Amino acid sequence: MAEEEEYPDVELSDKQKKEIAKWFLLNAPAGEIQYIAKDLKSVLNDDTVYNEAAEEAFPSYNKSHLICLLLPNRSGDLLVTAYNELDKNEYLDPRTAQVATVDHVKQVCTDVRPATDEELPSPYVEEYRYILDAEILKYVAEAYPKGVCAVYCTNGKDLEGPGSEFELVVVISAVKQSPKNFCNGSWRSVWNIEFKDDVQMLGIKGKIQVAAHYFEEGNVQLDAKHECKDETIFQAPDDCALSVANIIRHHEAEYLASLEASYSNLPDTTFKDLRRKLPVTRTLFPWHNTMQFSLTRDIQKELGLEK
Repeated sequence: MAEEEEYPDVELSDKQKKEIAKWFLLNAPAGEIQYIAKDLKSVLNDDTVYNEAAEEAFPSYNKSHLICLLLPNRSGDLLVTAYNELDKNEYLDPRTAQVATVDHVKQVCTDVRPATDEELPSPYVEEYRYILDAEILKYVAEAYPKGVCAVYCTNGKDLEGPGSEFELVVVISAVKQSPKNFCNGSWRSVWNIEFKDDVQMLGIKGKIQVAAHYFEEGNVQLDAKHECKDETIFQAPDDCALSVANIIRHHEAEYLASLEASYSNLPDTTFKDLRRKLPVTRTLFPWHNTMQFSLTRDIQKELGLEK
């Protein structure tokens, strides 16, 4: 048998370790970052490096995954997003007119205070936001058993009346975690609604992301994304809210149906080839050396950390 190839030890700087740790945290499947963090902390065996990586990675992960936290006074749920971020640790909940302080690494709300008038939309914009929020709440309650939602004003919040443009964002997040059954999943959708007063139209842009992770005797992940556009007439707040909610309902139902149709055939197509038995060569291979080296090398390449 040929002599085993020698794989050199890779010496990494603290900066490189931090970047690799961040990569793992940021790429954790939905709802699984705390499991990844626990393992990373053990592997790194360096609290300083781990803490620096966690402090940089967790805020980005929490916002991109639209995580939901319980407010300290149990007055409601808080979505952590880029749309309601006031400061790096403060997030507005327009439904309760409160601002929560978030500990990103622990993923908890540590404090809450009333929002100031400057942090809230004007009465004119709030009427549209409030009624749309109520309609989206009804829809989410019907469509997502464990879904949460929020509506934020991202542009023109100080507008006092008709005559200009403002923008609202609808955020919907639903997570199903079942680690005992070796599966987790999430649905995230963001809908930007531009209220264009000059043309009396509402421009609607939607982004949907569906993630699933199944890890019983293997590791299968789904990460599907979809974008769409629509529009409706600029009307009274009640009519606008109903039209927008119906448009969102239509597009999300349509996309879900297309996903179900696409992935119902996987067992007989994509996964069929994966069930073929691999040949047995009985050749010893130095897995204990190569796995760590190869993974480290690939991540270094992706992060641009190669020497």
